[in-house]
Amino acid sequence: MEFLVIEAVVGVMILLYLFETYLDLRQYAVLKLPTLPLNSQGVISPERFRKFRAHSIDKSRLYFVHEFATTMVDCMILLHNILPWLWKRSGSLVLCIGLNAENEILHSLSFLAAMTLLSQIFEFPFSLYSTFVIEAHHASIEKTIGQFLKEWLLGQCISLLLGAPIVAAAIGIVQNGGSYLVIYFWLFSLLGSVATTTLYPRFLAPLFNKFTPLPNGELRRKIVNLAASLNFPLEKIFVEDGSKRTTHSHCRDTDEISAIIAHEMGHWKLNHTVYAFVAMQVCSWNFSLLVPVLLQLGLFFFVRQSNALFQIFGFDTQPVVIGFYIYQHIVMPVQRLLEFCMNLLSRSSEFKADAFAKNLGYGRALRASLIKLQDCNLSVVNTDPWYSAYRYSHPPLVERLNALDESMNKSN
Repeated sequence: MEFLVIEAVVGVMILLYLFETYLDLRQYAVLKLPTLPLNSQGVISPERFRKFRAHSIDKSRLYFVHEFATTMVDCMILLHNILPWLWKRSGSLVLCIGLNAENEILHSLSFLAAMTLLSQIFEFPFSLYSTFVIEAHHASIEKTIGQFLKEWLLGQCISLLLGAPIVAAAIGIVQNGGSYLVIYFWLFSLLGSVATTTLYPRFLAPLFNKFTPLPNGELRRKIVNLAASLNFPLEKIFVEDGSKRTTHSHCRDTDEISAIIAHEMGHWKLNHTVYAFVAMQVCSWNFSLLVPVLLQLGLFFFVRQSNALFQIFGFDTQPVVIGFYIYQHIVMPVQRLLEFCMNLLSRSSEFKADAFAKNLGYGRALRASLIKLQDCNLSVVNTDPWYSAYRYSHPPLVERLNALDESMNKSN
């Protein structure tokens, strides 16, 4: 029985990997096409297209290696009982520093710290190669190794400071939630989502980038007037300076910037953020027996109570964090399906926000700004429709330009 369950989980992981690799290979074949899409010809120069193409192919090749290595490591962790071994070693570490290993919160934090360290060791070479080989080769990065390490360490510190109390609270809820566990988890995930949305732009984003007030001038006047016409509650306008990290996304035309902001305000006016937020909460409630959300609901409660499942995965006890791990592997296919559905919702919202900006008179400016952002960011131009539908939360440039052109032609 133990072998069959572990084998089934590993088999599902491999099947998902093969399916997603098939989509990646379809996209890789499209990336190698030597010609631009029809609606981009004459807009993006052949020289720039060659840069897009080379950049995307290099990134894709690294991605193939990364995904293969990740899948193999995950399979080995399951097949060779690495997690139970690491759980025991992390408990020994708690004892070594004079703390009580019987305290599940302390033991779990030690375990997660070890898992995070191993994960970062695995990911670090890929991050280095992506940043200082691929991006540097394609002249789209101005980050030094010192900046890279500083940002990496800062990110780890923030994860530790924020993650530790969240994990401790989650374990406390599971231990004391009783028959109301699902409701408490749902409320906890709701509060966490609201707190993240509120705190990130005010306190976390400034740690990684410099923000300065937008000075008085034509651009500020246009933004203020646009916000006033939509009754948008504009308080302050800041400019993010990412020039020390990358040369991407430098657009300076005031009409084009206004068009992008009109698009973003369209999301607000059309309540897209609210709808997406509610959709996630509704999924967590109505499909709680199937769908993984922020801290996992329904089925996790079953996993938590199943001593047999923990024993199959090599554990004598039933730690909360291990329950989450087992749950995530069991519902992995459903998680992918949910992500696909959320991508469909997001893509629909992007088309509607584009149409909103067009109706405000920014159609041509938005079209130009999308092309320029594509140019600045060395983004993918040719996309496979299956790959795009499965992977992208935003429609590719070709689809957005087609929708804008069709809408503007109808208006004319």
